[in-house]
Parts: sequence; C-alpha cells; structure tokens
Amino acid sequence: MRTICIGCVRISQNNLELGVPPFANPSENLARFNKDENGREIKIKFDHGTTTLGFMYQGGVVLAVDSRATGGQFIGSQTMKKIVEINDFLLGTLAGGAADCVYWDRVLAKQCRMYELRNRERISVAAASKLMANMVYNYKGMGLSMGMMLAGWDKRGPQLYYVDSEGTRTPGKVFSVGSGSIYAFGVLDSGYKWDLKDEEAYDLGRRSIYHATHRDAYSGGIVRVYHMTANGWKHIDNNDCNDLHYKFQEEKEDLGKYNTIISYLCALF
Repeated sequence: MRTICIGCVRISQNNLELGVPPFANPSENLARFNKDENGREIKIKFDHGTTTLGFMYQGGVVLAVDSRATGGQFIGSQTMKKIVEINDFLLGTLAGGAADCVYWDRVLAKQCRMYELRNRERISVAAASKLMANMVYNYKGMGLSMGMMLAGWDKRGPQLYYVDSEGTRTPGKVFSVGSGSIYAFGVLDSGYKWDLKDEEAYDLGRRSIYHATHRDAYSGGIVRVYHMTANGWKHIDNNDCNDLHYKFQEEKEDLGKYNTIISYLCALF
C-alpha cells in the first residue's frame, strides 16, 4: 500500500481504506469537535431511524425491512433498498448511516468475490461476518454508524450474524436492528417458533415490520421480505405499509366479530 503526502494530509491509495483526519489519535480526539468553544454540543449527528429484522427457522432465514430513509426529522426517501444482495447465497441489511452501510456492503461484496476467485469456493457466512467486523473495527470511534445483519447459507446450513461499526460480531437466531426494533420484537417474540411454515414466516416478518412502522416515526414506506434457502436467496414481495394497515385492520375487525359470536353462543349453552 502506498501513501501520498500532500502538506500534512496523508492520502492512501488503498481503495479499501478510508481517509482519516490528519492528526494524532483520531479515534480519541474526534470527540472534541462535537462541542463548540463554550462546551455546547454541536448538532452534527442526525438521528438515525429504520427497522430491520431477521430470523432463522426450519425453512431457512427470513429478512424483512422497511424502506424509509431519514435525516433527523426529515424523510429523505420512502423507497430505500435496505437489503443488499452481496452474492447468490449472502444478504446484508442496512441500519445506521446510509453511506456507511452501502459503502461497507460493497467492500464486503468485493472481498467475498475475491475469496471465491482465489479459493474456488464460496466464502462462509462466519468468515464474511468476521471480515466485515475486522474492517470496521479499524475505524472504531471515528464516527461510523452501522448495524447490519448478514444472512446466508453455506456448508453448515443457514447462518445469521449481527455486525456493527464498533466491531461487534454476534451469531444468533433472531435479530432486529434500528429505532423501531423494540416494536418489531414485540410481535416477533410472540409469533416466533422454529417449525414455522414458509408462509407463516413471511407473514411474521411483514407483521413485525408493519407494527414497527406504525409506532416508529422514523420507519415506514415499503415492507420488503427476502428468504434465504439452500438454493440461494429469493425476493418474496414488497408491500406498502398503508396497504398492510388496512389489511390487518380488517382481519382484526373480523376476529372481533368472530369472538363476539362465540361468546354469545357460549352464553346460550
């Protein structure tokens, strides 16, 4: 790797390496620039909002996400694609800063392809997640904002990992990431079980994301669902949150009428 010095700024020619501020210990000293000379916090950090989830079950791995991109209180996009297709057997989700997530997912896709060419076999999900965690750990404390899930299928079967910009790497069966995750978990935990059928798993993902978008102002737009199987990933469907709202509301009303009738019949007998 070569570096070019222009004045006091060192510019790396390694396209997988981000430029860092031109002073000593940037991970420690960057925090000083979040406050002005009077000690007041400078509002340079926008609130991040999203809802993404993933869970393993007997049929593989299901990923479901919303599509709203926000910068603080402003909605930048309602059609953001928050699931990145890294290769035919590996998917990544986006949560945090859009630029950070998209950039590092693209870097990971490149590294996974290089691994395939060198070793003539697909990279495992565990290795891909470790590669991502190692890359972003080098920039810990420098302002990266990223929390992603990696879902895939390799020789060990279905795999699901959580990786964030602090270098955290955690395997698991159920994850939800983003500002709406607390609401998504409320539905996900109540309906999750290992022996779900495919359609039940898709519906659980949709419902979990919808309820999060209904309660979290930073989540919304379109609910996208993907399914990872032994044959690779499949894009199941896209559903507008408004359409899902009316659909689930009708189901709730129909269930209420049914329960009323059952209660009436039980009272008669």
